[in-house]
Amino acid sequence: MPTDADPEARDRQQLQRELLRRARAGTARRTAGESAGTAPADTDTAVGATGAGTGPDARAPQTGRVPLSRAQHRMWLMERLGGAGDSYHVPFATRVRGPFDVAAFATALTSLVARHSILRTRYAEHGGEPHQEVLPTPHTVPVHVVDTDAAQTAELLRRETARPFDLAAGDAVRALVLRHGPQDHTLLLTFHHIAMDGASLETVATELAAFYAAVTDGKVPHTLAPAPQYADHARREHDALPGLETELKHWGDLLADAAPPRLPRPAQAQPHTAARLAAARSVPLAPAVPEALRALGAQRQATLFAVSLTAAFAALHRLTGDDDLVIGVAGTHRSGTAMRGLVGLCVNTLPVRVDASGAPSFAELLRRVNDALLEAQCHRHIPFDMVLERLGAGARGADGTALVRVTSDVLGEPTVLRLPGTSAEYVDVPSDGAKFSLSYGLDLGDADRPEALVQYDANTLDDTVAEAAVRDFAALLHAVAADPELALGGLPLPDPQGDTATPDGDPARGAGDGSAPEGDPHPAAQALLAHPKVADAVVVRPAQGPPVAYAVLRDSTGPSGHELLGLLRRSLAPEDLPAAVTLLDALPRTAAGPLDPAGLPGPSAPSAPAGPRAEAVTDTFTAVLGVRPSPDDDFFALGGHSLKAVQLAERLRTDLGLPLTGLDVLQARTPRALTVLLDERAERQSAAKAASRPAPRSRDVRPGTVLVTGATGGVGAYVVRELAAQGRPVLALARPESAHLIATEGVDVIEGDLTDLAGLRDAVSQADAVVHAACTFTRHDVDLAAMEAMVDAWRRGPFVFVSSVDAYGHPATDRVAEEAPPHEPVSPYGKAKLDCEAMVLRAAGTEGRGGASAVRSPIVWGAHDRLREQLRWGAIGTLYQSARQGLPIELPRPGTGGHDWYGAAWVHAAALARTVTECLDRPVHGVANAVSGHVSWRDLAQDLSELLGTRPDFRESATVPRDLDHRWHYDGARLARPLRPRPGEDRRTVLAEMIAPMAAGDA
Repeated sequence: MPTDADPEARDRQQLQRELLRRARAGTARRTAGESAGTAPADTDTAVGATGAGTGPDARAPQTGRVPLSRAQHRMWLMERLGGAGDSYHVPFATRVRGPFDVAAFATALTSLVARHSILRTRYAEHGGEPHQEVLPTPHTVPVHVVDTDAAQTAELLRRETARPFDLAAGDAVRALVLRHGPQDHTLLLTFHHIAMDGASLETVATELAAFYAAVTDGKVPHTLAPAPQYADHARREHDALPGLETELKHWGDLLADAAPPRLPRPAQAQPHTAARLAAARSVPLAPAVPEALRALGAQRQATLFAVSLTAAFAALHRLTGDDDLVIGVAGTHRSGTAMRGLVGLCVNTLPVRVDASGAPSFAELLRRVNDALLEAQCHRHIPFDMVLERLGAGARGADGTALVRVTSDVLGEPTVLRLPGTSAEYVDVPSDGAKFSLSYGLDLGDADRPEALVQYDANTLDDTVAEAAVRDFAALLHAVAADPELALGGLPLPDPQGDTATPDGDPARGAGDGSAPEGDPHPAAQALLAHPKVADAVVVRPAQGPPVAYAVLRDSTGPSGHELLGLLRRSLAPEDLPAAVTLLDALPRTAAGPLDPAGLPGPSAPSAPAGPRAEAVTDTFTAVLGVRPSPDDDFFALGGHSLKAVQLAERLRTDLGLPLTGLDVLQARTPRALTVLLDERAERQSAAKAASRPAPRSRDVRPGTVLVTGATGGVGAYVVRELAAQGRPVLALARPESAHLIATEGVDVIEGDLTDLAGLRDAVSQADAVVHAACTFTRHDVDLAAMEAMVDAWRRGPFVFVSSVDAYGHPATDRVAEEAPPHEPVSPYGKAKLDCEAMVLRAAGTEGRGGASAVRSPIVWGAHDRLREQLRWGAIGTLYQSARQGLPIELPRPGTGGHDWYGAAWVHAAALARTVTECLDRPVHGVANAVSGHVSWRDLAQDLSELLGTRPDFRESATVPRDLDHRWHYDGARLARPLRPRPGEDRRTVLAEMIAPMAAGDA
């Protein structure tokens, strides 16, 4: 039987980050278990910098496509489904006090990335299936430094953690250092969950500290065996999948008739949202409780984890009234010494199913839980998503609720980064996203202040229910620590605050005459009455057929019955849904006042959805699932799963031009519900378009209108300004939240963005010319779909696409001719630009379309807030931050790597705007470069230092940091005339204009 020191217990505690958000921000240290590795000997960065030997192929990528592990596949799907936000970002933050060397930290981090290939892996798709590719080790992993006082720390950490990752680019780790004083820093490493789990953070902390110590001491870390690589684990798992049928059958049989716990529903129906908003409640425990629980477990050959899990089952039993319960716990795919020190995602969810019937004592329930837990751990190597695929529609409840919606764990001391000569303090970086509806936790992070903890999805549970749940959990822990033989019925009662909610599937029905009583308790009526626009509502159950709802609005501006039914469909169980919501001016009443059912209009059976969107939904269901559905057929019952949800959403989004994610499909589930959702979004889209146009524009009055996308961005704003100065009428596309920033005479604003494909088509059809300057930078599928929609609607005049020199990739020669073919490697961003260029250039001159120009620009500089962001991130940001702080600046020595020059091409935003405008009159009918000049990194660093009034030490190195590995000069003869600099467009002047507001803000 396991004890707290057994590997099984350690495995569970290693994975606590995956079950509770608080643990995700800084995973708990194991109470006992294997120690992480120290410093590698096979890297070629920090180790080489300190004189150690290097591996001969450390920089070489592992060639070939590697299949994703099932855990990675799940993360990849969550990104594709949409709505995950930063739920799967893993922040690791530590407050470090004492002497800290940023350069040494960057060198140490680069060594870590060299040692563990998963930290330099990109994720791509081929033939509809995802795969991973290991990239070469970067010369340097950038570490961005920001000076700030401690009061701003939380917001800066939160903002950095929330920044999206581009999984296709291979940037799996980001580093930020907040400098509060000469010897006071907060260090933040942000990973994507696809490359990191709880056990990995322990390894990262240990090895990173060892590398840092080696660099600062000028010593070589002692030799270790080569680190295990995640790609090898993924291959082994993939090869073993065909032999798992027996194990899958075990899980399928165990969970075949299981149902999700029926948690209390919110008192007020929540609007539909893809985001799962995280919240937490905690209650302090007596300091002696954890040791008493540990002793209880030891007496019954169970771990502290099993005792805490039993208390969670008892609390859930009392919260829901259910006897047959499933709670998820964390498992791991790590096993044996061969995987010791492995960095990567090796977590697995283990559903533990327990029968709490018969009023058992806590001790008896502990025996049941312990047996079920051990059984689950015996089959822990079976990926949970394969279990869900085996269960099919049975993996969710009748209302679409996931089978594992409640989890439990024990949290220990959080992991911190302990650097030599400094003190370390854990920094919590909370996330906005919740993975589960409810998570119970025994928090032992501070041994002197243990806590009972619940974290929950605020869209699923009311705060009052969560508060009652955590108090009940705490009371249970106190009670069983004192007397484990107490029967569940004799344990302390739940907090009365939790009694106000009604459990799922337990609705109060109406009176015998078919109508609900006054103050109708029917869940649909209560949900309608909770709507701020509804004054009165009632639900009637006729002698035959489903119930029907009637509602009275407070005024004429409220929602339609169709919209109210959509709200109910997203918030109620199927058995509580009325067939329709009929709006009335008033509910009919008798002379005495009660409801008069005879005065209500008769119910009518719901008709099948009709119209083009309904047809598109049905046709897409058929194409993706291979069977033609009826309006109320369930997506999962028809064989749907997460990947098919992504495929279905992408087809409908492209065909209908409406925003839709795979998560929307999983939540709507039926063709009828999905049609309702799309109808609602189409109505909102139409309303937004109407509101954005004060009056219809006459083409006779405003000929030559130019549509400019990205009109509030750095490039788009300059283009709008140039066109307005020339007296050209402009139709500017801008997001609703920033449309007010455009206040130029002669400019009409249309609200929208690149995800609104129908809006893009409409905007292009109104214009006589198009300048497409908008870009998502990381969502390449959105960029491509937007370009396809715009080209499809383009029927007259010229089209100018603001592209990027990234489309050239990494040319073999240092001078790049205009329209030179791309040379691998080409970044995902560059490939998206190439694909967009091809679309517009192919269409040019056909079906009435004018000429097309693809204007490739390098770095764009100008006095605009969006362009000033370059001073915070990337190569320019690295140089700027070092120059501002007077830190040493390391630059590649000329001749390094066989190249005499390293630097960047740049263009002034005003010159780029003139170039784009000229292309409207004189299309280049192909690709042209827009370059104002080229500057070496040394000259740029010198400019920045002089403008900032600092004197940093410039050091030349035989290595080339990844951010500075740029050596190309781009020819620009085709657009030389409009690119000629005007007064004030020289390099020093524009840099000064960009720096001035930044420097003032820092002061």
